[in-house]
Amino acid sequence: MKFDISLLVHDLSQMPAVARFADEIGVDGIWTFETAHEPFLPLVLAAEHSRHPSLGTSIAVAFPRSPTIVAQIAWDLARYSNGRFLLGLGTQVKGHNERRFGVQWERPVEKMRDYILALRAIWDCWQNGTRLNYEGEFYKLSLMTPFFSPAPHPYHHVPIFIAGVNRRMCELAGELCEGFHAHPLHTQRYLQERILPHIATGLRKGGRQRSDIEVASSIFAVPTDHAAQAVQFEAEVRRQIAFYASTLAYRPVFELEGWGGVADELRALAARGRWDEMPRLIDEEMLDRFALRGNWAELPAKITAKYGGLLDRVSFYFPLVPGENEAGWRAVVDGFKEGS
Repeated sequence: MKFDISLLVHDLSQMPAVARFADEIGVDGIWTFETAHEPFLPLVLAAEHSRHPSLGTSIAVAFPRSPTIVAQIAWDLARYSNGRFLLGLGTQVKGHNERRFGVQWERPVEKMRDYILALRAIWDCWQNGTRLNYEGEFYKLSLMTPFFSPAPHPYHHVPIFIAGVNRRMCELAGELCEGFHAHPLHTQRYLQERILPHIATGLRKGGRQRSDIEVASSIFAVPTDHAAQAVQFEAEVRRQIAFYASTLAYRPVFELEGWGGVADELRALAARGRWDEMPRLIDEEMLDRFALRGNWAELPAKITAKYGGLLDRVSFYFPLVPGENEAGWRAVVDGFKEGS
């Protein structure tokens, strides 16, 4: 199992220090999110200031960006990082596409398939000189002159990860992709019953093996070494679980565990803007299903016990911040190395 770190970068000037520290302690990968800031730019700095970890997006929202734009960014990051870049894409949900990004929401699984195939057609054109003539349902690409074509390079096979929570997106990942980002709002049972079987269906459809895809996820963890800090970590985990569970797209996770009614209550509170009340609905049993608690040095063994055979890459949901809990981060990385 690989141990990665998640980054929520609000200040690009922090990125070199984070990348150097992550490289020094030996993490396997660095992932960025698309929340308040775009996810690709920090990885340029990460590539410059590290040598070993994979560098990826978890995730970049696909549909507001043309496949050609993303193909260019991925091409350049793959080359600059010497092949360490992992392109993680997600659909986001209908409301964000239409009301935050101003793009049409159309059959997301079919559109994501089209997007992936378009990316690979573009890269094939640039690497091998194949005429660009991609005719998909949503994307039709037929113009790529030498002036607009970057030079070939050795890292042209850019691994694609996609994110999802439903059956068809899991199947698509198994059929076409090198990786899958499972949503952090998951339980062991949800991975076993609702994620991995559908990825396996896709693998069979694509004539591929389980070893052909990496399943990754960030996980909710509460380090307990220091009591006051543990209280803060736990409060944030409850808040985040409640926030995600209030979104209709993630209700099936709660429903599988018998908490569909709680998800409905959370959604009603969110609709009324009563955000501060929501974490109180996340009880101890829910916290134990969705999160792990233990001191920094204990967490690797607990993660391996819970996720061994289910996930190939894990990271904590909370980000690495330079100068904070550095001994704890070292202990976790060392624990994974000792257990490998």
